[in-house]
Amino acid sequence: MNELRTILKAEAHRLERENAPRMGADPWRMKFHLMPPTGWMNDPNGLCQFHGTYHVFFQYTPYDARGGLKVWGHYSSRDLIRWEYHGVCLTPDSPYDVSGVYSGSALTDGDAMVLYYTGNVKYDGDYDYVESGREGNTIMVTSPDGFQMGDKICVLRPQDYPHDYTCHIRDPKVWKENGQYYMVLGGRKKGDKGAILLYSSADGREWKLEREFSSQEDFGYMWECPDFFCLDGQWIAAFSPQGVGRQETAFQNIYHSGYVMIQSPLAWDSKGESGRMRVLPVERFREWDMGFDFYAPQTFLDEAGRRILVGWIGLPDGDKEYQNPTVERGWQHALTLPREVTRRGKMLCQYPVGELKALRGEEISLEQGQAIVNSGCFDLVVRGKPGKSCRIAIHGGLVFSWRDGMAALELSPELGRGRAVRRAQVESLWEVRILADASVAEIYVNGGETVFTTRYYPDHTAASVSVFWPGSQTNLWTMDGFSIIRR
Repeated sequence: MNELRTILKAEAHRLERENAPRMGADPWRMKFHLMPPTGWMNDPNGLCQFHGTYHVFFQYTPYDARGGLKVWGHYSSRDLIRWEYHGVCLTPDSPYDVSGVYSGSALTDGDAMVLYYTGNVKYDGDYDYVESGREGNTIMVTSPDGFQMGDKICVLRPQDYPHDYTCHIRDPKVWKENGQYYMVLGGRKKGDKGAILLYSSADGREWKLEREFSSQEDFGYMWECPDFFCLDGQWIAAFSPQGVGRQETAFQNIYHSGYVMIQSPLAWDSKGESGRMRVLPVERFREWDMGFDFYAPQTFLDEAGRRILVGWIGLPDGDKEYQNPTVERGWQHALTLPREVTRRGKMLCQYPVGELKALRGEEISLEQGQAIVNSGCFDLVVRGKPGKSCRIAIHGGLVFSWRDGMAALELSPELGRGRAVRRAQVESLWEVRILADASVAEIYVNGGETVFTTRYYPDHTAASVSVFWPGSQTNLWTMDGFSIIRR
């Protein structure tokens, strides 16, 4: 029996149970988004479908809404709208992860689910924790069913990484192809250059470094949460760079997440490249989400063949720019809706999975472009021929607008708590879909070619909805919440 594991799980369960009444009474708690039962939530992890059941693991600090010691929490579902919460499943209880269970992925391999994650170890002392003072160990855990966890096996230690990297190597994403296992890890090279490491393995335990991916020009000092996948014959390299300079219509948050289309990472070779280093075309980097609150997404292939993405509605170090007042209420952050990723030419689109339509309730008519949704939770779809401009307002202070090729999301000071405006270039406009929950909105433009995700904090539940788009067709439904069973 691992006593530390027992203590950490018991304390998390106690906090969840004791704080449940307070969480249930909070009007800012979302109805159809996954949230931490209490405390802090960040990256989605271990996303997969295994024997018909979807699994969403997530980094979790039940002990403090401001973050701290990370464990993994666990939700599962058969249909993406009815969920079961299984509590804490992985805790920092070994020498390889004593400072936190960090991000990772799941591989469904026959009759087993195999989880890979970064075990964080921070030493006490006078360290900068970049060049020295910490370890990022890659740990493997096998589960027969997604619920019972086997023993931890450390498959990569700092000495297994290239010598020209800092201590920051983390976030394993693993997949299997043609009988071979592959893993990508995000890294920070010495000299503050972001990169991705690609490993291969014959058995999923013994790993060999194959290649590195970086950029010729400066594109951030750290690349987190790498995710390589193939969609409709096109390979995608997705990652979250830190340290990219802010622009008027790009990289507007403190950190960013996006993708580039590439040739096969397993066979790619280009002029000017030598050794094992490959250059990613970061000049074609496209952000997944242009809103205020989005980071660290992960994708997986479900049993129907859909590529599904879930992201974190939050940001690391985000409170330097704006505040989340739910911290005072004992919780912080959420996960995005599951989004199906499809390819449209040279871009990827994200759109809420079709199962979510089952949550639609009453359809509400708009009188002269206006309506009130008493629950504050709704699904709004507006379609029309491209015009000169459009404007959609929620609660009077959350405004999506488009004019002359520029889309904007603007928030009033009362709703935004420091969030003000985010912009994106959108050449033409033909559809806007907004899924609004109690304190989060996901805005899908032109079938998900561009997406804005944001938190907002209304002072009352009922939401006013106003649409100005001459000649458009508007449909508005109330939205029911997820059904969540907590064990």
